[in-house]
Amino acid sequence: MVLKPEEVTSIIKKELEKYKTRLRTESIGTVIQVGDTIARVYGLDDVMMGELVEFSDNIMGLVLNLEEDSAGVVIFGTDNPDKTIREGDIVKRTGKIVQVPVGEALVGRVVNTLGRPIDGKGKIDTQKFRPLESSAPNVVERQPVKKPLETGIKAIDAMTPIGRGQRELIIGDRQTGKTAIAIDTIINQKGKGVYCIYCAIGQKLSSIVAVNEVLKKYGAMDYTTIVSASSRTSASLQYLAPYAATAIAEEFMYSGKHVLVIYDDLSKHAQAYRQLSLLLRRPPGREAYPGDIFYLHSRLLERSAKLNDALGAGSITAIPIIETQAGDISSYIPTNVISITDGQIYLESDLFYAGVRPAVNVGLSVSRVGGKAQSRLMRQVASKLRLDLAQYRELVTFTQFGTDLDKTTRAQLTRGERMIEVLKQAQYEPLTQARQIIIIYAGTSGQLDDLPVNAVRKFEKQLYKFIEEKYPGIQDELTSKNELDEALKAKLDNLLQDFKRSWLNP
Repeated sequence: MVLKPEEVTSIIKKELEKYKTRLRTESIGTVIQVGDTIARVYGLDDVMMGELVEFSDNIMGLVLNLEEDSAGVVIFGTDNPDKTIREGDIVKRTGKIVQVPVGEALVGRVVNTLGRPIDGKGKIDTQKFRPLESSAPNVVERQPVKKPLETGIKAIDAMTPIGRGQRELIIGDRQTGKTAIAIDTIINQKGKGVYCIYCAIGQKLSSIVAVNEVLKKYGAMDYTTIVSASSRTSASLQYLAPYAATAIAEEFMYSGKHVLVIYDDLSKHAQAYRQLSLLLRRPPGREAYPGDIFYLHSRLLERSAKLNDALGAGSITAIPIIETQAGDISSYIPTNVISITDGQIYLESDLFYAGVRPAVNVGLSVSRVGGKAQSRLMRQVASKLRLDLAQYRELVTFTQFGTDLDKTTRAQLTRGERMIEVLKQAQYEPLTQARQIIIIYAGTSGQLDDLPVNAVRKFEKQLYKFIEEKYPGIQDELTSKNELDEALKAKLDNLLQDFKRSWLNP
């Protein structure tokens, strides 16, 4: 069959009408320098700050510097980028920012900074993602912090209480029990409906494994997620780790749930950022930290909040940890984080080595939310505690001169010595609020003044056993009541006197 010329023309026209051009444009650049996990890229004129870019072999990078004719990119996924990325390699824009998987699927898991599982339990099954960086809730979206987040530690719950939605700093020298307090607080959230996220930044891998094992042992991994950026990972992943942990926490908060986030620790986070900044040729400032180091931590911690009822009343409680050198809380990073947070728990080396554990310095520790985040009953019982300890510290200093002591001074010293013993607490043994109230009341009301100092800890342990056997209902009453009235005082006095009789005369 021979087609006529006009028929051929008609067919060609129809085919041309069907044809549509599908052009795809990509913004690409060229690596002009690479080394120390940093690449300088030329040609990405329209790239955004904080955008992900793609190198060869699916290696990703994060844009952290925008300069006149190049971009500074931090490389992920390899500690030796020089071996895989070469000068002249092509770099592509992705148009995306760093995201992390979120949701219930992460509970009980150990993940890296990018949300990938590293616990050997298989893939994390979730379709939800959140960007690492997001805006903090504004003033209208928040409500005052008023409900306590109990740590189970007497020295903290009584004198520097933490509320849901608060930011309370733990600060002190290395090896003074900072992480121990954080772990005890996580363990104490069992059955309280609080999700916990432990973010390890620059810690030894063995330490992170040990924390995981402890949390498993006490059943705390059932509601905990560990975000691990160990000392073996690159500075870029250590820098992003706390933002990833906060993004995971925000998913729960905006779902109306309560979350506790531990940042262990922000000193190493600041050091990782300093390393990246200096490699990116940013000008060093005080102690060689870049000028935006304060903004680094403030934009992180401001995301912790107690949301208003219209948004579900969820909360993120942040407990950052800062390591000091020789107890110097006036250096750059400690003062920065102190000014951002709502109070600090200061751990003192001298107290730790003297056997006072947790080694909380009552004079330098403070909660700016204070009694608003404390039950009224605990507030009444512990109101005299700080004063008793302050008077004791002053008198101890005074009596070093060997002066004669009157009866009142001796009584204050006696009370103070026993209150110091009362506040001592073994690791991984958080106490219920009811038990804390009973033993603190025993100390502040003078019920322990006639006991030998070295018998106070034994007295406390036996007291809890006695209560379980003879007064099982008192703990429920203390939990439900909101005021220390005369009737409740009489019950506590009778309980303590009854136990002292049986304990002194077995």
